[in-house]
Amino acid sequence: MSSLNEALQKATVSIPECVAAGYVDLSSGMLLGIKTVDSHPNDVLDLLAAATADLFQGSNVMTIEHIFKKARGLALDNYHYFQEIIVNSDNLIHVFIRSKTYPDHVACFVCRLTANLGMVLSKSRSAMPLLEASV
Repeated sequence: MSSLNEALQKATVSIPECVAAGYVDLSSGMLLGIKTVDSHPNDVLDLLAAATADLFQGSNVMTIEHIFKKARGLALDNYHYFQEIIVNSDNLIHVFIRSKTYPDHVACFVCRLTANLGMVLSKSRSAMPLLEASV
């Protein structure tokens, strides 16, 4: 996992005002790697993986995806419509991006709210190939 941690470190440096980056395996519910500029309680880090899984695979999200597939006459397979989720909190931008290589993996990037959202998205997307190659 050291290469994953190195990739997360590179991502935090390249993404504007990034204060944390994590990589989650939705199928196992595990946080595979994390890089933060501050220390955080283990309880918060443990919840990151669970919260990310809820965002991408919660029952309501899965129901919406099922309805879209059915309405469009598509196969009811493991394809997911939700690829990126952006959450703005009081002080932070949270970007969650599903891996194209490993659909059950999601990268999480947390940046200060003062960062340019367009640059945060662009640089976050650019960081994905290195993260995917490191797992």
